[in-house]
Amino acid sequence: MSRTPAAPPLADDLVDFLNASPSPFHAVAECARRLSAAGFVELREADDWQIERPFYLTRGGSTIAAVVPGTRSPSESGLRIIAAHTDSPNLRLKPRAEFERHGYRQLGVEVYGGVLLSTWMDRELSAAGRLALRSAQGEMLYPLLDLERPLAIVPNLAIHLNREVNSAGLVLNRQEHLPPVYALSSFGPQSWTKLLQETLTAGQGIEGEILAWDLGLYEARPAQRIGVQGEFIASGRIDNLASCHAAIQALSASGPRPESTQIVVCYDHEECGSRSAKGAASTFLATLIERVLAMHEAADRSRLHRVIARSLLVSLDMAHGVHPNYAERHDAQHRPQLGAGPVIKVNVNQSYASDAETQSVFAECCREAGVSPQSFVVRSDLPCGSTVGPILAAALGIRSVDVGNPMLAMHSCRELCAAADVEPMVGALKAFLKSRLS
Repeated sequence: MSRTPAAPPLADDLVDFLNASPSPFHAVAECARRLSAAGFVELREADDWQIERPFYLTRGGSTIAAVVPGTRSPSESGLRIIAAHTDSPNLRLKPRAEFERHGYRQLGVEVYGGVLLSTWMDRELSAAGRLALRSAQGEMLYPLLDLERPLAIVPNLAIHLNREVNSAGLVLNRQEHLPPVYALSSFGPQSWTKLLQETLTAGQGIEGEILAWDLGLYEARPAQRIGVQGEFIASGRIDNLASCHAAIQALSASGPRPESTQIVVCYDHEECGSRSAKGAASTFLATLIERVLAMHEAADRSRLHRVIARSLLVSLDMAHGVHPNYAERHDAQHRPQLGAGPVIKVNVNQSYASDAETQSVFAECCREAGVSPQSFVVRSDLPCGSTVGPILAAALGIRSVDVGNPMLAMHSCRELCAAADVEPMVGALKAFLKSRLS
């Protein structure tokens, strides 16, 4: 991959991170790899924790939390928490995915999250995620799988058969129009399950009977820097893997043991409401906080309440940059520019958890990092999206602020952000992790 000096090296590192993370499971595996390289050790929720080194743990293979223990008890100094999410809207394979129709072999898909459906047409697609299989020895295994190469496509209907498409717009039925084709029936049996088994055996030497899968489609074209000077990053899953990358990068570079305990948590299932055992509405962070406190002192409810009162959470999710062709869709006073730094997001109806106090804390962190933050408020006549911030703020009673880097084409199959925004956000997050709170 060619490199360009138009932005700091962290922009190229984000490109590498995106290419290593075609599914939430792969994103968590890549986060774990990076944390291990930075000296973090892996713990399991089922273990008894007796450790003071930085550590990480996962839940369900697609949610991860990492902790740098502080020198002071959290009941005295509070916690610095960054929360993001590993999932992105896409097309997910149904349990019995393969079927034949009119001479084509196709794959049945469900729409995961708020997909911009038209952007998935006419793109070379691959599949990635997790398998569940029984090995020849009877052992249950859950390997990750990335088919890597382009194998499927959702073809558009020719304009000759849909003359009004450019004036009336493309209307897609999720059941009938989204199943991709991946083979011609005339080529003989083209078993999708057999393809998965052969790929797994050839790539990882694992043989067995596939019982189930958590697989999603993704655009096979890799993430890359584009623009005259490489000023943009074009990729799928920028929302919200760019935030996961920034959070892990900031925590990994935190340096010597800090005074206050630092936590990064990256959840699955934000794009479909967070209501799962590994989503932001689960007990994952609450129980983690209790156990971190217990590593310092008895974790009774009174001490836990003191921890929460002294803590702050940054909800990190990408923000809507102003689109040059649709600038009127933004409030005139709140039009974040790509390449102009982090965005603080506000919504008085609590779709974002920011308030004046938490906004000022993050703005001060930006100032310490030499960054000027931008602001985003949705137009008053449009609905507002949301994040894990309000969910965690309500569940824990923790002060929270919603922030993110600006981007275009959010929830498209291929999104766009600025290479120059990567390093400033990491700098602001580093300052936050080291900040002192009243």
